[in-house]
Amino acid sequence: MTARVDHLVVAAASLDEGAAWCEATLGVAPGPGGEHPLMGTHNRLLRIATVDYPRAYFEIIAVHPGKQPQRAHRWFDLDDESLRDSVKRDGPRLIHFVANVPQLPQALQAFGQAGFERGEVVRASRMTPRGLLEWQITVRDDGQRLCQGLLPTLIEWGEAHPAAGMPESRVTLHSLGVSHPDAARLRAAYAAIGLEGVPVHDGPPNLCAALDTPRGRIKLESKGL
Repeated sequence: MTARVDHLVVAAASLDEGAAWCEATLGVAPGPGGEHPLMGTHNRLLRIATVDYPRAYFEIIAVHPGKQPQRAHRWFDLDDESLRDSVKRDGPRLIHFVANVPQLPQALQAFGQAGFERGEVVRASRMTPRGLLEWQITVRDDGQRLCQGLLPTLIEWGEAHPAAGMPESRVTLHSLGVSHPDAARLRAAYAAIGLEGVPVHDGPPNLCAALDTPRGRIKLESKGL
């Protein structure tokens, strides 16, 4: 089994605030995204793919005002009060990443054998100008990311991948790394799904992405959020 970085997740208090932050921080405006009626969220997207991260993209996500989720909890801890307060107070923040796997049930089982309950498999879709996007994704009933966002959510795409329809953005993912006090356990989980391109180091919880942008190399960190 081989897993790859699919996309980075940046949480924002509102999608307009997230888009403004992206332009100010990375030097480019994010492209269009869509709505997630199942989760009561919406997003904007940016292609950041490279040879090492061939399908990677950047997701700015926010709770959709006035839209209630069809589940008890939204994904990515977006109902967590401390996360929402932090993002509202300090601005948009890198909080998580999603890993693309070829066979989701096997990857989910591998995580379970490594001691992590990643959640159930949820089928989702949204319409785009290029047609219907369909995917399966792991979502816990409580919406938690686990390990301060350092254990990736797992996704398996249908026939189309969203990065294929995104224009070049002049932003690319140079590197992605993780630190955690229980680094050995995270390394074992990454190895169980064959995740490549995300080294794990001992240290305080942190997800760190280095992006090459029109403003130079920019480092984004979760800082344990």
